[in-house]
Amino acid sequence: MYKKILVPLDGSEFGEYVLDHVKAIAKGCQVKKLTLLQVIELPSFSFKAGKKLLANYHEVDDKFERSVQDYLSQVAKTLKKSGVNAEIATKRITHGSAADGILDYAKENGVDLIIMTTHGKSGLTSWHFGSVANKVTRDSPIPVLIVTPSGFRTGRYEQTRVDQQSVSARC
Repeated sequence: MYKKILVPLDGSEFGEYVLDHVKAIAKGCQVKKLTLLQVIELPSFSFKAGKKLLANYHEVDDKFERSVQDYLSQVAKTLKKSGVNAEIATKRITHGSAADGILDYAKENGVDLIIMTTHGKSGLTSWHFGSVANKVTRDSPIPVLIVTPSGFRTGRYEQTRVDQQSVSARC
């Protein structure tokens, strides 16, 4: 059912919580293509930047993108040790939000499923700050699996362990 999965990561430990679920789904559904993505939001300049400032900006920007690629490569290497192959990608955006970048990438690359984490915020916090996961879920034309790390959401539901056998039975 799911052959192309997109996993947006932001470089945080919190974002990586999704990886156990990704491993189980990738193995259980025999996913053909798994992509780890980080959206890089570029600032837009509303003034005429001097050549020196612009040169420094590009240098810093290039270093940042290399560090993002190194991070994604490390995550891909960790997944590979578990038997899951993943490719890495970055998406640069100058306007819009990280959620827009994720949705654009998914559309451009024919993704079947997006898997990501959320803080589980609700009410005014979510409304005021916005949530990448909420926007992706709300605006995505394809299925989105949202994983909330243990301890981030209160309520009657407990976090359950995901394993490859239970996932393969559902694929």
